[in-house]
Amino acid sequence: MNQFDELSPQEIVRELDRYIVGQYAAKKAVAIAIRNRVRRQRLPEEWRKEVLPKNILMIGPTGVGKTEIARRLAQLSGSPFLKVEATRYTEVGYVGKNVESMVRELVEISVNMVKKEKMEEVKEKAELMVEERILDALIPESKRTQPTGIMALFGPQQQQQSPEERKLLKQRREELRQRLRAGELENELIEIEVEKDSSPFVGVMGPAELEDLGIDLSSMLGSLLPKSRQKKRLTVSEARKILLPIESEKLLDMDKVIQEALDKAQNRGIIFIDEIDKIAAKSSGVGPDVSRQGVQRDLLPIVEGTTIMTKYGPVRTDYILFIASGAFHMSRPSDLIPELQGRFPIRVELSPLTKQDFVRILTEPQNAITKQYQALLSTEGVELVFTRDGVEKIAEIAYELNQRLENIGARRLYTVVEKILEDISFQAPNVSERRIVIDAVYVESKLSEIVKNEDLSSYIL
Repeated sequence: MNQFDELSPQEIVRELDRYIVGQYAAKKAVAIAIRNRVRRQRLPEEWRKEVLPKNILMIGPTGVGKTEIARRLAQLSGSPFLKVEATRYTEVGYVGKNVESMVRELVEISVNMVKKEKMEEVKEKAELMVEERILDALIPESKRTQPTGIMALFGPQQQQQSPEERKLLKQRREELRQRLRAGELENELIEIEVEKDSSPFVGVMGPAELEDLGIDLSSMLGSLLPKSRQKKRLTVSEARKILLPIESEKLLDMDKVIQEALDKAQNRGIIFIDEIDKIAAKSSGVGPDVSRQGVQRDLLPIVEGTTIMTKYGPVRTDYILFIASGAFHMSRPSDLIPELQGRFPIRVELSPLTKQDFVRILTEPQNAITKQYQALLSTEGVELVFTRDGVEKIAEIAYELNQRLENIGARRLYTVVEKILEDISFQAPNVSERRIVIDAVYVESKLSEIVKNEDLSSYIL
């Protein structure tokens, strides 16, 4: 059982608090939704079929943490996660992506996740196989086998190895094995043979149309065509990197991997549909927005629960958790078609960020941008120190710019901090002063002229 499955909703919120400032209502809603999926798995079969996920609609301006909440939640829970933009899709019959492709993308992510987990499990065994292949390349004659059966009678005659030669080769191989394990041969050049990637097939229908039909043409043709191989000359360390995934994959039972991945996608998958408000606006019936309601109608059966054909097999969408989000500046959730509204029963409104929120965003999260820059510049031997008044000044400027210009939420902090540290990042390898303090005076000196000039700040910040 996943360790995350033991966390209570309060503990899930606390975990999210480490990365996202504020937005308690949204965190609480997603924590309950994800915990209910764990509860569902523990129910008897007859009840498990009845309990459907409660999809969530997040309403709030850009840059307040909608996507980050969903993404962090998926990371914490180990769930397959896909973020899509609603504007990518068009109604069937128009040029554009079919909404069913989002489920296929989720399954692909799930297969890769499970494959990675299983490859980690067989890593030790794969490393031994890689070692054997490297030794074969270092002493090619040691892998030569004696022909048996009909090949011994009619096959090409190979020079027989005497028992003494075989013993000497075995001894030499073991000596090299010890040196290989001690890391003495990492820069030795060897020649290995690997399968060559076949060029993608281009036919009457392009790859996108075939993918929309759930057909994997490359694997169908790949099983019919002989595998071409190519020789590569590499160092031992480079060869190890190339051979490890190849040998790991040989040890996997792909049928089991696919079954587990399909189950994971169906029961633990999360699809985050961003900018749903862009397809909620009332259609004029002409022009580029003509298919908006059509996208909603195509989306409805997927959110309600249907079976989608993928190249790995059929996938049911009944228990996939859908989280939709939008700013809803130009439209309202009530502009969505009624059936789709009903499929997002949990509504949470995310509040715009205040100056104090910006101060917390710059200092509290584990991945705060100030901490990121401190880590980056420490690689150049530069110690970056942000004082309290410096952080408050950055927050104040970012907040004011959001009020004056377009409100882009926490993303404004990135543009402001980037501009403040531009010179330091540029000069870091050559500066004599290895400790640089970012205080209010320093921030003012870098930004005051730009902030005062309305035209300049709207372009630069």
